[in-house]
Amino acid sequence: QDMLDTYGAVSEQVAKAMAEGARTVGQTTYAVSTTGIAGPGGGSPEKPVGLVWFGVTGPHGTVAHKANLIGNREDIRQSAAELALYYVYTYITEKGK
Repeated sequence: QDMLDTYGAVSEQVAKAMAEGARTVGQTTYAVSTTGIAGPGGGSPEKPVGLVWFGVTGPHGTVAHKANLIGNREDIRQSAAELALYYVYTYITEKGK
């Protein structure tokens, strides 16, 4: 709760913590998380609609990626899902070498 109060739900810190939590609870080698604002409402100047943070974790640590996506709610959700898979793939292929 402190992390949410300090950084907000859509943040690098929360994305990383979510991925780490999923990995622990799921007892998996890798995990990914997304947190963002898909719209149409809910955005602000600091955190606009389309802002998405991704967390990826595995044996080589935890990383976060930020994206500012465009489109309607469905477009943003679809793009976020595709990017999440891409970030897991790049984590495995780049860090696993």
